[in-house]
Amino acid sequence: MKIYTKTGDKGQTSLFGGKRVPKYDLRIEGYGTIDELNSYIGLIRDQEIDNESFDTLVEIQDRLFTLGSILATEPGNEKVKVPQLFEGDVELLEKEMDRMNETLPEMRSFVLPGGHTTVSYCHISRCVCRRAERLVIQLSEQEAVQELTFKYLNRLSDYLFVLSRKFCADLNANEIEWKARM
Repeated sequence: MKIYTKTGDKGQTSLFGGKRVPKYDLRIEGYGTIDELNSYIGLIRDQEIDNESFDTLVEIQDRLFTLGSILATEPGNEKVKVPQLFEGDVELLEKEMDRMNETLPEMRSFVLPGGHTTVSYCHISRCVCRRAERLVIQLSEQEAVQELTFKYLNRLSDYLFVLSRKFCADLNANEIEWKARM
């Protein structure tokens, strides 16, 4: 299978099912940003992290491919078989956050991103996830988008924040609280 198709050279691409759209289409921006997020999560996974976090990140990457497939499919196209997102996928993120939070100190203020490279990768991923969420919500104002799609992205950004705090604790990194100057 060749990686190049020569069909996108004029600024258009195809959705699953064949509909051609400009490469700047919100749908393309949405799943392109999810692809970017998936790559950053791969970067987190490539760090020296615990097996449980590694396995959860692999599951998240799989779910992000599912989200990309959903967004790459024209709404209402029943001819194309697409993997689905389930409420249990959101519940997994919530369960993992609850588990991590059991051992973390209570948050009393915002924290500055950083402290260790692995922690910083989590914060970058969280920011990209928030951008993906904004794009998908914007798309939902123009076309039908499954509500579970942006619910998952919202919870995933929360998960990535808690994961950054967990890694900060695991790595004995300095978690610097933000102190607003008044």
